[in-house]
Amino acid sequence: MRLNRFTVAALTTMAAMASVATMELPVQADTLKTHNFKVTITRNCPQGYVVCNNVTYTGTDLNTGKSIRLQGKTLHTTCADRVTPCRFIGYEFRNKNYRYVVTESGWLRIYQGSKLLLQEQGAWDY
Repeated sequence: MRLNRFTVAALTTMAAMASVATMELPVQADTLKTHNFKVTITRNCPQGYVVCNNVTYTGTDLNTGKSIRLQGKTLHTTCADRVTPCRFIGYEFRNKNYRYVVTESGWLRIYQGSKLLLQEQGAWDY
């Protein structure tokens, strides 16, 4: 395939724009502090996205200093059509058979399968 100078210029411009778009990805981070944990939630999606499947959980045990980092998603109720996401209710993260749920109202819940292992309420530090 032979490219003329206009095609090369257009491809170069598109590559530069893609690079800039990646660098300008807005990141929103909030911290939930409970009695025993500090959890930082980072939404790695552009601002304005209702659903985000690229959320980072960084949880630190305040007693031991140990931390864990997980990838997850936002959680929403569904609208009347049972398809469209409506009200934001929190975040979900998975680590093998463990499920971490952080709610908008400040609850941290950790499940192993369907068994609730931990439940602590905290306060959001926005």
